[in-house]
Amino acid sequence: MLNGKTILVTGGTGSFGKKFIKTVFQRYEPKKIIVYSRDELKQFEMQESDFFKPHKERIRYFIGDVRDEQRLRRAMEGVDIVVHAAALKQVPAAEYNPFEAVKTNVIGGQNVINASIDAGVHKVIALSTDKAAAPINLYGATKLASDKLFIAANNFKGSHDIRFSVVRYGNVMGSRGSVIPFFMKKAKEGVLPITDDRMTRFNITLQEGVDFVIKNLKRMWGGELFVPKIPSYKILDVAKAVAPDCKIEIVGIRPGEKIHEEMITETDAINTVEFDDYFVILPSTKLWDIEKFKNESNGKAGKFCELGFKYNSGTNTEWLTCEQIRELIQNYVN
Repeated sequence: MLNGKTILVTGGTGSFGKKFIKTVFQRYEPKKIIVYSRDELKQFEMQESDFFKPHKERIRYFIGDVRDEQRLRRAMEGVDIVVHAAALKQVPAAEYNPFEAVKTNVIGGQNVINASIDAGVHKVIALSTDKAAAPINLYGATKLASDKLFIAANNFKGSHDIRFSVVRYGNVMGSRGSVIPFFMKKAKEGVLPITDDRMTRFNITLQEGVDFVIKNLKRMWGGELFVPKIPSYKILDVAKAVAPDCKIEIVGIRPGEKIHEEMITETDAINTVEFDDYFVILPSTKLWDIEKFKNESNGKAGKFCELGFKYNSGTNTEWLTCEQIRELIQNYVN
């Protein structure tokens, strides 16, 4: 499906972007991949890395910001597929600089939509976050707005042969700013600060996130919000896995932080179809035959979620043990 295609990745020098591009080159024969990002140093380091150097004939590096619609239009000439991973993601920074987050996450998202339609792109997938479900901070609110924009883009694409969908997943194990690297750093001091000992989180590895996006590029009809079924962990089990001999210090929950992650709210669940290993939140505007979608989109029929269902890390049915967390850290966290 990706063979012979030209793919543009916004935020292409980020953790997800690099892993996605690396995976595509390992498994497929794309015609070209365009790395679109703001940071020239990260682009230079990517160009010079041992993995990406041999692929230099099929990689293009575009300095650009998703806030710049004209630059996006130039970068998207001849592009078949867009993966939109660029965002301002730090919760405190978004709270302190709210309109900057709006300009990147909301207006930037609409710029990606407009440029994709006009450039003749065929498929667009945007990355979301658990924080977009019942958001309590600005970052989550901007990503919810972005999700709505990408889903609604299917309503006004006109005669253009293009589909827009969204992928939402939770905490990426070992990602920058996440709890495991933080605990590993703090372990050297002998004390692990924990905001609340009841806290739980979903867990997905970076490779699993990339694989989920690739699968959905193949099966998307346009208008879906895809949510993977993934395990949860308890924050105390993570602390034990990282540094079993360290003292635990409860420091209190931070503004904009939840005790449990939520990816599908009880209200969303009314409009959600469950498949074997993922969920689909359906578009609010009917875009296709839902019964046909349930029966044909995955090779095995899906079913609507039961009334009152919600997908929450605290009420999840699959949990990682301390030993499993420790093994995952050894395999996936540097």
